[in-house]
Amino acid sequence: MTVKADLSGKVALVTGASSGIGRGVAIELAKSGCHVFINFPPNEGGDAASRVKIEIHNNGGLASLAPADVSNEQDVSNMFADLMAEAGRLDILVNNAGIARSAPIEEITMEDWRAVMDVHVNGTFLCTRAALPIMYQQDAGRIINTASQLAYKGAPGFAHYTAAKGAILSFTRTLTLEIGTGNITANCVAPGATLTPILDDVPEEILDQIRQAIPRGEIAQVDDIVGAFVFLASDSAAHFRGQCLSPNGGDVFL
Repeated sequence: MTVKADLSGKVALVTGASSGIGRGVAIELAKSGCHVFINFPPNEGGDAASRVKIEIHNNGGLASLAPADVSNEQDVSNMFADLMAEAGRLDILVNNAGIARSAPIEEITMEDWRAVMDVHVNGTFLCTRAALPIMYQQDAGRIINTASQLAYKGAPGFAHYTAAKGAILSFTRTLTLEIGTGNITANCVAPGATLTPILDDVPEEILDQIRQAIPRGEIAQVDDIVGAFVFLASDSAAHFRGQCLSPNGGDVFL
């Protein structure tokens, strides 16, 4: 789904942008004119992030690397300081970084529970908290948080993941009430099942079951998802506040 938007001169930070949906969003925002900061965890993903940066540059866009563990308060603080030193502003924040682990509830360890919550929930909170003073000063900004259709329907074996995505939805609604009537918006995108590296280890028979449960009969490609992010980043979405767009092929009706 290609969405055209003129975002020339805007600065965007996309967390978890070295692969999957984050990579697709970063590339499309750059095509729309953004200077995109590509976040990735510093202990992994550096090569992939560099490839995203090169692809954006080869397409005539502008991109910078922004290594940080978004669950780490000091990392986030340093990342935003570096971004502001280079770009001087932040117009679009896409909180997309995430991980997934699978186990039935009685087998979920506290280590795994905390890891999933740290990246999804704490990462979204820390980056949003760092971005708000910048956007308040500008009286302008777009915050787009990545949720999931599974926050609405649940998924056996993914209690920590679905709980984290539900928390992101609730956080976005409260954020919207707090930021009020200015030119800053906060919204969510809740993708359905999407063919990204997170599904690489899922057996084909499970993927077939997922396909059969989707009215469209297909698992999304990243290109099916990224248009929702570009739209919410654009001026056309100014009246969208606290909303959740869910490109999911009919898997869940919101």
